[in-house]
Amino acid sequence: MKNKIRVAVIFGGRSGEHEVSVVSGTNIIESLDRNKYDVIPIGITKLGKWLAGEKAPEAFKKGDYSDLTQVTLNSESGKNELLHFKNGHVERMKVDIFFPALHGPFGEDGTIQGLFEIANVPYTGCGVLASSVGMDKLVTKALWDQAGLPIVPYIGINKSSWKKSPKKIIKKILDELGMPVFIKPANMGSSVGISKVKKESELKRAIDLACEFDTRILIEKGLNVRELECAVLGNDSPKAARVGEVLVGGEFYDYNDKYVNGVSKTRVPAEITPTLEKEVQKMALKAYKLLDASGLARVDMFLEKNTGKIYINEINTLPGFTSISMYPKMWNASGVTYKKLIDKIIELGFERYREKQQKKISFDEAGDWYAK
Repeated sequence: MKNKIRVAVIFGGRSGEHEVSVVSGTNIIESLDRNKYDVIPIGITKLGKWLAGEKAPEAFKKGDYSDLTQVTLNSESGKNELLHFKNGHVERMKVDIFFPALHGPFGEDGTIQGLFEIANVPYTGCGVLASSVGMDKLVTKALWDQAGLPIVPYIGINKSSWKKSPKKIIKKILDELGMPVFIKPANMGSSVGISKVKKESELKRAIDLACEFDTRILIEKGLNVRELECAVLGNDSPKAARVGEVLVGGEFYDYNDKYVNGVSKTRVPAEITPTLEKEVQKMALKAYKLLDASGLARVDMFLEKNTGKIYINEINTLPGFTSISMYPKMWNASGVTYKKLIDKIIELGFERYREKQQKKISFDEAGDWYAK
């Protein structure tokens, strides 16, 4: 097939979710139709070095980068190219679209999206605003709360205030939230650094752990809930997939449950009434639009068992694409296969890029805006 779309899939990264990102990137690379796409695998090491090569996914799993080539993105606007450094020479490679599969900080927090915006290149997924806001649980909750979406009662603290006044903060937690509570780094995914705390004596250890991953900490009231998830896909007119449910095996859906021991299970679609499913989908779409999300995101919610009340928990603007990931499972249950889903995400990335190119960026002496 002529005129294949050249896709650079980027995985790894400088975060605690590096290993999960490698798995997601590998799955995406393997699922791309080679009759339609030329694929450039790019891994980012934990030190931030960009390395490319056909066998980059395997190299990153083994930790042996000797056969890979260092690359960087040409930041000149609209060049859409990678710069390869080989034997003291620079080689240029055109890229049609960048597909980040980077979970966590420096991947789904708006940073690499900002780099793509500066270089003015097409890329998949959410833009800078939705990525940065969606990554920060405290900011996201404040915005959703302001818009009238139901959220679980919480307290936000920073590492500095915790070091200065731990007793005061513990008293505030007990007075306002009680026990149990969840302690979470504000900017981290895959349940990294999260603890469920049932006793006052466990609070210090849990907060100290969260502080190892972030300087801003979320403390959330623990409720007796079912965990529901809803996949959203689209730009200006997004659609919601069938709702899924996480059947938690341990105290909560932590990193080990997700990626190590496999105790927790998932159910797609969730066993809820059609009316409740529509309510969850409606809430997920509202949350998505409020953040100006685009491309894709997964919205996570709680269904309180004793009241039937729905709480919106968080949004994941770069959901996992591993073999156990809920996002592709929910779309598969909605009639969209993994391969078609990848195609659609790429199509949406191009769509948003074309719309942005129509913006006027200069101002003439007559006071009229015009594109230059």
